[in-house]
This record gives sequence, structure tokens and C-alpha cells, in this order.
Amino acid sequence: MAMSLYVKNASVSKTMTLKSFKAISDPNAARKKIYRIGLENLQNTKRILYHAIGSGIQFYRFSSRLVPLAGHDVVKGINYIKMLQKEFAEIGEVVRQNEMRVGFHPDHFTVLSSPKPEVIRYSAGDLARHVRMLQYMGLDSSYKCNIHVGGTYGDKEKAGARFIENFRRLDPKIQAHICLENDDKTFTAKETLAIAKEVGVPMVLDLHHHRCNNEGESLVEIFQEAVSTWKKEKFPPKIHLSSPKGETNIRSHADFVNPDDIVPFLQIAKQQIDRLDVMIEAKKKDEALFQLMLELEKLPGIERVSESSLKLV
Repeated sequence: MAMSLYVKNASVSKTMTLKSFKAISDPNAARKKIYRIGLENLQNTKRILYHAIGSGIQFYRFSSRLVPLAGHDVVKGINYIKMLQKEFAEIGEVVRQNEMRVGFHPDHFTVLSSPKPEVIRYSAGDLARHVRMLQYMGLDSSYKCNIHVGGTYGDKEKAGARFIENFRRLDPKIQAHICLENDDKTFTAKETLAIAKEVGVPMVLDLHHHRCNNEGESLVEIFQEAVSTWKKEKFPPKIHLSSPKGETNIRSHADFVNPDDIVPFLQIAKQQIDRLDVMIEAKKKDEALFQLMLELEKLPGIERVSESSLKLV
């Protein structure tokens, strides 16, 4: 989860548009407002982390909008991440003390398969900013930035090759923080897995995306290979879980998660690994997680371990 429906007035993605920035006549006052918003986002992040800890949630996705207008030319040369280093460090301490797994999922503008040099420059800069935030938290490369391969731009093979080429141009310290996720429209789980292995990063299997975009590959084999990409990592393999909003809108996430969308897969996972981390992507955020746990614990062969975790018996 990134946000909570239980912690009130705790937006971690409060932003400031370029238009509102330029509407402030005093540039210095506008830049100070960005700092204040970033400070509020980080303070609310810490509040949600404490809520997660109290609810037994050990897996948290940071918002990529912690600092408004990050990377934009209007704030070029201003290191807001460094200005907020105390707050970032405090968040990192909470994460480490409570043995949490955290990371980022940069937005869809961050793609390394684009044929446009300006998009690649922005994407490389955005990944560098995300990694700097993790570094200011004192978190090593075990903590990931999860991205998609990106668009195909009319030629999937060339787009995949561009991704590999542009990935290899990144600073190795940035490369070490990246993991790849299959897409619901472009790169399938099998294709994403091949690229992840080529560049040497772990792969996150998104079950919903695999349902929307596959070529009939065996989920058992795909998962087995995805698991192998996590062997050298501190944390166990992770997957993304969601349910489709409806039959006519299968790609959008539903409010809650249907147990039928995870139980058959759990039987597959049980045969291959002892532990699996699951990121739920649902409109109802943590409410969807708690509801799913209540439904799953009623099923045979499933034992509730905590408010937010279970095991198969």
C-alpha cells in the first residue's frame, strides 16, 4: 500500500502544479512552498508507516510524489531531498527498526524503452532521484524501484533492445535498486523475465497483468523462473495482486480483491517457496487488505498469522 483509508488527513502525495508555482509572484516563496509540501508528505508517510506496523503490514510502497515538481526545470539546482534529509533519515530508521520491506514504483513517464533522447534523460534522472531518496533513508540496494520495460513504439524487439542499452548506461548504483514488472498491454511476463535476466535484476510477477497480457505461458514455469531472479536478494520474491474492475474494464483495479484471484496461485507458490511478499493494488487500499484477510482465513488450508499475513497449512 502507499496510502491509507484509516489514517485521516495523511496525504503522502500532496502536490503543486507548475501553474500554481508560477502564479506565486515571489520565486523564493514558491520554492519554500515546495519544501513545506514535501515536509508534510514525509511526515504523513511516517504516520502511515506507524499505522502499517501497528496493523502487521511489513510491505509498503512509497509515493513517488513526495517532493512536488522534482526534476522540473523550475527547481533545477535545488536539492530538496538533501534539504529534507532529516525527515528521510527518520523514515529509514523506522523501516530498519521494524524490519519493513519498502520501495518505490516510479510513474509511467519513467521509461527506458523510448526512442526519444529527452524521455531517456528524464527517466534516468527520475530513477536517480528515487535512489537518492532511498540513500538518504539509509536503505541499501535491497530496497527497490519497480518499473516496467515500457512501450513498444511499433517494434517490441527494438524497444526491448533499447531498454537493455539504456539500462546499461545507468550508474551501477542505480541499476542495483531496480526490479522489473510485467505489463498489462506491452511486455508479457515471459518477455519481461527475459529482459530482467539479461540485465541481471529481479522480476516482480503481476498476476493481474499476466491475465490481461500473455501468450498462453504456464504460470507455474513463469513463477518458478521469476523466483530464481530473487536468489541473491535480501527479501523474498514478491508479486502484485489485484482484481479487474469488471468484465468490460478488465485492466483497471477493483475496489477490493477477489480471493479467487489469489488462492489458486498460492497453491502454485507453496510448491516452490517458503515465503512470498504480496503487494495488493486495490482502490480501497488497506481496507481491501484487511477484507481479503478476513475472507481468506475462512478457507480450508489457510491459517491467519497476523492481521496482514497468513500461511498455508
